[in-house]
Amino acid sequence: MSVGRSVAVLTKVRIAGLSTLSTATGYAVFARGLGWGVLPACGGTLLLSAGASVLNEWQEREADSRMERTRGRPLPAGAMRPAAALVLAALLACSGFAVLLSASGLTTSLLGLLAFAWYNGVYTPLKRVTALAVIPGALIGAIPPAIGWTAAGGRLADPRVLCLAFFFFVWQVPHFWLLLLLHGRDYERAGFPTLTSLLSPRGLARLTFIWMMTTAASSLLLPLYGLTSSPLVALGLVAAALFLGWHGVRVARGGGDPRSFRAAFHGVNAFALLVMLQLVADPYLAKMIAWWR
Repeated sequence: MSVGRSVAVLTKVRIAGLSTLSTATGYAVFARGLGWGVLPACGGTLLLSAGASVLNEWQEREADSRMERTRGRPLPAGAMRPAAALVLAALLACSGFAVLLSASGLTTSLLGLLAFAWYNGVYTPLKRVTALAVIPGALIGAIPPAIGWTAAGGRLADPRVLCLAFFFFVWQVPHFWLLLLLHGRDYERAGFPTLTSLLSPRGLARLTFIWMMTTAASSLLLPLYGLTSSPLVALGLVAAALFLGWHGVRVARGGGDPRSFRAAFHGVNAFALLVMLQLVADPYLAKMIAWWR
């Protein structure tokens, strides 16, 4: 495995990218559009997220070597030395914190530091203790939109950012449990306590269905809290919620079929992307509608 490929795997580019997009969403919602200030906010988030991912793979390198899904990663495969990964994690995290501190201020940078510390200092070790670690761990997903919000000048006490953060918090849970439905046995072999050892696939599917419906409902709170102003976006959010609900019904009725779990996993990710894109587009659509009138 090449060095570039190893770094891309270690930093979990897709996850870091999603965190960065949610930061941009928080910024755009408060600022009613995207300005130059979004660049350091997103850049700092990207670096911190990448650093947290590298540190996570360093922390879980032994468990990764026991899972079929992860044994080919750079550390268990021997493509990179653990010490080099640790140095890379420190460089990325320090750079991300410095970018947020210098460009967006203390509150924003402390939020970034909190996300890093919660992921690696709380969630990662908690996964060894309880099968329900994903619920407190979901706080990690709620922080990036708040980073964007405060970088744009918003306050953390604003109910609107709490609603936005709640949406991303709830979304994390079915995202992980759908992954668990696909790879639960792998997690068990690695020594993680999992719900797949406590519940049947059908039982876990029904529980995941409830969280998918909750996630869909939470997206409909966004217009009610004043996070959107365009009726087109309100309709789009309803359509996205129905899309996720359809996937949820397929999961509940799937009878343990991995194909429905895999489709729903991609569907829940697509749903989050659709919501973020609509929130970012909302101020521009509202201006367009006002211009036509």
